[in-house]
Amino acid sequence: ELHNTSVTRARKVASIKSFYKYLHTKVKLIDFNPAAELDSPKMVKRLPKYLNIDESLNLLDSVEGKNKVRDFAILVLFMNCGFRLSELVGINLKDIKQDTLTVMGKGKKERTIYLNQACRDAIDDYLKIRPVENVKDKKALFLSERRQRISPKTVQYLVKKYIGFSGLDPDKYSPHKLRHTAATLMYKHGNV
Repeated sequence: ELHNTSVTRARKVASIKSFYKYLHTKVKLIDFNPAAELDSPKMVKRLPKYLNIDESLNLLDSVEGKNKVRDFAILVLFMNCGFRLSELVGINLKDIKQDTLTVMGKGKKERTIYLNQACRDAIDDYLKIRPVENVKDKKALFLSERRQRISPKTVQYLVKKYIGFSGLDPDKYSPHKLRHTAATLMYKHGNV
């Protein structure tokens, strides 16, 4: 017997409803929409997982290795600014103006993010050691070992790696969860 969660059932109900609505109103293949009155299951609102302040500090303390300065800056930006993965990977050097950073968000919308001292320090430290010779993407802020723009996959990998190093379950946390961490810590503690 299949045990679907309420989220899965709700998604399936939504698919059925939109399919019949399409048949009825768009292509007019049926005279009556049998799914119009179909109710969605009650959903228990699941709170997104996020790191508390101690877990956040442990995560930053766990950063090591030859890309330590870069990786530290990436984590600090995720946890302070609530970036999406695509936004972080897409940051260009010219996007940073003193204490603000402009990113291209969802739907090609630009947004300006205020950088607190922790972010500015982490970026400054990285810029001191960021490769200059033979860089394939000169505009990119974060570079891979092959000196091109860091890929989303690499960022996902390094986040999982340090989550594991800091004693947390890497399957439960992702770059997106760090986005929630930023929002929650700001809400609870003000400027972290």
